[in-house]
Amino acid sequence: MIISGLCRFVAAVALALFAILGSAAEAKKSAGGRFIDLPAVASAQIAPPHVSIWLPPGYDRGRKRYGVVYMHDGQNLFFATKSGFGKAWEVDKSLLRLIAATQAEPVIIVGIWNPGAARSRQYYPQAIYAAAPAFAKAEADRQNKGPISSDAYLKFLTGELKPMIDRQYRTRADRDHTTIIGSSMGGLISLYAIAEYPQIFGAAGCLSTHWPLSNPVMTAAQRDEMLAVWDTYLTERLGAPDGRRIWFDHGDKTLDGFYGPWQSAIDAKLVRIGWQPGRDVSTRVYEGAAHDEESWAARLDDVFGWLLAPHE
Repeated sequence: MIISGLCRFVAAVALALFAILGSAAEAKKSAGGRFIDLPAVASAQIAPPHVSIWLPPGYDRGRKRYGVVYMHDGQNLFFATKSGFGKAWEVDKSLLRLIAATQAEPVIIVGIWNPGAARSRQYYPQAIYAAAPAFAKAEADRQNKGPISSDAYLKFLTGELKPMIDRQYRTRADRDHTTIIGSSMGGLISLYAIAEYPQIFGAAGCLSTHWPLSNPVMTAAQRDEMLAVWDTYLTERLGAPDGRRIWFDHGDKTLDGFYGPWQSAIDAKLVRIGWQPGRDVSTRVYEGAAHDEESWAARLDDVFGWLLAPHE
């Protein structure tokens, strides 16, 4: 009887301790937000992608609705152990800093994992390929090794994923609270998204945008040909801002070292079609920054701070 009573006492203490530790763990999880992993989201447009979702602190304790940021290369956003390069953007840590400083509104992050070898096919803007000169198409074909699927990818984002997120989570589904962000080819598809779906995306973040689309080594004449394609596309498809905002940036090391002349030409074009620097569009150059996740993580506070500044 004594042993039985002692066992019950020890069990009770263990349960109490477990409850205390469990509550502490839950509080820690809540303080840092909560992650949800969807290994394969059904799609009629593309192969079912892996999607990672981050819910901000306080989501589980209230009824507030949140804006949503859709981000490409989802496996590289949060954890270095899941990243293809052993480095991560540390998106949640950036947002936690900005939220604590009231420099950005809390948002839901939806990270869509890239499809590995098919990444460039999925992120290469289809309309730009269709209008590209022969040399650019040949280089794209060599790089992509298959048909471009960016239009199907955007149909998945806008017609399948976003409706699902809006049904299952407390979102602010309007354009003004829907942002899309990516880097390199992900910067291209983010610009393509806000141009092709201006009624859905109110803001885009285009980090280290890979304007050359494929091999950045080309002649000045070839670059001018490609810039002419971008010029026509931005005029006909992107158009005036109409309340939208776009962030551009690049470094000056490694692959980013090619982007300066391209970005300057794009910036001038945007001004000509009505985009006012500082209000509608922001372009920043980061000296010493390379083309990698560490460089993008280092400036992510600036990106989110400009795109997600508190507003009515």
